[in-house]
Amino acid sequence: MLKRLARCVREYKRPTMLTLLFIVCESIIETVIPYVTATYLINEIQKKGRAVDVGYLWMIGGILAALALLSLACGGLAGFTCARASAGFAKNLRHDVFSHIQDFTFSNIDRFSSASLVTRLTSDVSNVQMSFMMIIRTAVRAPLMLIFAVIMAASMGGWLALTFAFVIPLLVVGLYLIARFAMPTFRRVFNRYDRLNASVEENVRGVRVVKGFSRQEYEKEKFAVESDAIGRDFTRAERIVAVNTPLMNFCMYFNMIFILSVGAMLAIRGIGGVNIGHISALLTYGMQILMSLMMLSMIYVILTISAESAKRICQVLDEAPDMPLSDHPVTEVPDGSVDFEGVSFKYSAKAENDALSGVDLHISSGMTVGILGVTGSSKSTLVQLIPRLYDATEGVVRVGGVDVRDYDLDTLRHAVSMVLQKNLLFAGTIKENLRWGNPDATDEQIREACRIACADEFIDTFPDGYDTHIEQGGANVSGGQRQRLCIARALLAAPRVLILDDSTSAVDTRTDASIRAGLRACLPDATKIIIAQRVASVSDADLILVMEQGRIIARGTHEQLLASSEIYREIYRQQTGGAEKEQEKEPAPDQDTTADREQTGGADDEQKA
Repeated sequence: MLKRLARCVREYKRPTMLTLLFIVCESIIETVIPYVTATYLINEIQKKGRAVDVGYLWMIGGILAALALLSLACGGLAGFTCARASAGFAKNLRHDVFSHIQDFTFSNIDRFSSASLVTRLTSDVSNVQMSFMMIIRTAVRAPLMLIFAVIMAASMGGWLALTFAFVIPLLVVGLYLIARFAMPTFRRVFNRYDRLNASVEENVRGVRVVKGFSRQEYEKEKFAVESDAIGRDFTRAERIVAVNTPLMNFCMYFNMIFILSVGAMLAIRGIGGVNIGHISALLTYGMQILMSLMMLSMIYVILTISAESAKRICQVLDEAPDMPLSDHPVTEVPDGSVDFEGVSFKYSAKAENDALSGVDLHISSGMTVGILGVTGSSKSTLVQLIPRLYDATEGVVRVGGVDVRDYDLDTLRHAVSMVLQKNLLFAGTIKENLRWGNPDATDEQIREACRIACADEFIDTFPDGYDTHIEQGGANVSGGQRQRLCIARALLAAPRVLILDDSTSAVDTRTDASIRAGLRACLPDATKIIIAQRVASVSDADLILVMEQGRIIARGTHEQLLASSEIYREIYRQQTGGAEKEQEKEPAPDQDTTADREQTGGADDEQKA
């Protein structure tokens, strides 16, 4: 784990090493100052009294001032280089984790919740950054100061230094017990943070549903449960850690009282060569030893907390993408033909049932294919194997006659454009969102794609047109508007295969038909796969597939399926029967009624940007 994290230091090795050098120099100077003060200043004044040479005092004072300034300079430079090294280390670590996540397949992401990944990229990285800073600065300074101070105290204080033989073990045992009892609580907090972030993320994403069902109080209560649990855990841990202060004070004052009382008695009686300078130095070294031990205890606590964070980060970094890449990837997709040969798929190796079973299918380049089926029939699962969002558990999926596993992933996914069920737009202008499909698209190409997707109808009504700002997730446009923008974005990629996964569900039938007509005209050679709930959306397709429980149970044209498939006939009868009833109630075309707006998705025509 340490080796894996150490790779993130990279270009910040120099400030890291400089920090260590400055800390060593500072520690040496800090332990030399009490020795110079006691030996060459206090003892000299005690011996000569009023006869002491003033010039000598000025010289020693100058030396001490120079040492103090040098120590200050080393400490300041260590702080500067440490800040640079730790911030750079955190930057590299965050970059490595985020970049690695980009290579994850859907199955990899499924093993980590999005809230947990956010926590690891933020709180956990901050904890590890703090730990790194402590290691290269305080974790070096504290033991060095402890060792140097003990050596100097023993050499100067003789038997008087035995006080540390009592104080140090007492403090070490006490700090160890404090950390041991506090650490399990700190570890437990991280999992609670994941659940807390998940609650916040879920609430923010579903804020419209929350408000629509007036469930704000329920969400507050759910948040409060996790928040209160974190508060209780931290309170318990902090109570244990708080024992550190009185323990430290006890050891410090015991050490001072012992040195002052016993040292004064020995100095007065002239026993052991103890003098005022020794007592002064021992008091200073005692403070340095105790402060070093306190720092070590803090380091131990922080490192233990950070170890849990480091472990969670390494879980992400060590997660191998379970989609192996070809050693000699194909970098060109010949055409838009799609073949499934004996394909079965399950989302997890532990799953009892396959999501897809024994799928055999051939789609020629340029065909329009419709897919129908009840919810849960694995329609989306089927098409997600085409751009290799998942790998088939059994069988082979080919695009352009080539196994999708042999393609360069970028090449394959540029050739296969998907408009998903959950349409997502990013914060930025409409143009910036559309250029996700083609970063080099001209304004004319953007307008043409929007015309085909029927998105120009509402874009032209916005005051800023194509420069209209889209909020994160497309929150300021309606569902139908998001769908049409996503279709336009996919068209700009000029794909070999275009997959519309129920992506016209929020538009009215007239707009749906207009979009399909536009697709036939602008992408005559591209394969078009349309997943839909409405028969009308696929009735003119070259091939229609009917799916049930992960299997293709019927296939053919609209007319063929009406003659051969009872399920297709039932779907068609239900939908056309419903349409006839709606037609009987439909008002005159020039009337704008509530019913008409509901039928045609009138919310899509509202300017929400």
